[in-house]
Amino acid sequence: MKALELIKLYLYLCECYSTELCWYFQRFSPNTSPNNQKITDEEVLCIYFYCRIHENRHSKKDIYDFANRYMQSWFPNLPNYANFNVRLNQLQAIILGILPILLEFIEKQHIVKNIQEDILLIDAFPIMLCSGKRNGKVATEIADKTYCASKNAWYYGVKMHTVAKRVTKKLPLIDFISITKASENDLIAVKPILHKLVNKSIFADKAYSDIALNIQLMKEQNTYIYTPIKLVKGESDQRRQFKKAADDLFSTAVSTVRQPIEALFNWINELTGLQNAAKIRATNGLLVHIFGAIAVCLFKIMNF
Repeated sequence: MKALELIKLYLYLCECYSTELCWYFQRFSPNTSPNNQKITDEEVLCIYFYCRIHENRHSKKDIYDFANRYMQSWFPNLPNYANFNVRLNQLQAIILGILPILLEFIEKQHIVKNIQEDILLIDAFPIMLCSGKRNGKVATEIADKTYCASKNAWYYGVKMHTVAKRVTKKLPLIDFISITKASENDLIAVKPILHKLVNKSIFADKAYSDIALNIQLMKEQNTYIYTPIKLVKGESDQRRQFKKAADDLFSTAVSTVRQPIEALFNWINELTGLQNAAKIRATNGLLVHIFGAIAVCLFKIMNF
């Protein structure tokens, strides 16, 4: 076990918790206290992130088994697995709250260089609770079933809509994340954030193409959305052939610029197994799975 890395991570989490994260999850009476009060929130978070970052263990059961076997001397008050799982799920708001802290630190310390603030990449990433034609019964308030064209499959789950800043010759840096039901239209899901973007160039896929919205953003916010060219319904073959060469070149250029966000999703998924949420059994557990995976990737960027 990497003792120095564990200590460094624990001290950083303690600092974040005492200055800001403690306000994300307050217990207002003894009845809301956890079953095992001997282990602190900071210790639970440290175990969770250390095992994911340094030991490549991403399921809660694997994390607990590793901690129980190798980390008892560091955390003698480790509860049983059921209590550990409950405590971790209760801290989902804190795990979400740590993301902006990590992103702010990355930008202020210039850990990621050559960030192009005026160029944004937008895409959605499916997170699957179950696939095929099965009807899921987990997190029904935020998940549903839909068809994923890129995977050519039906699945039950959610979508992670991501806005990322373009970085020269590197993976983009996440700027905004939202979670919606799987069937939510990609453009509708990101419209609230689009109306807050000023003087930006946005690159996305065809799902975000909307002429009326583009005109509005250009006039009011000097922001433009670039997407590959969509075929116009009812357009004649002669007209399509006349524009084909120019349209293909434009579509290729847009796809080249937005390709890094797909590489970002692939990196996150390979590192954390984000897309496969088949073992999740609760809404809070799903949110911990998603935001915990993003936090792990940000810690990796920070070389924790």
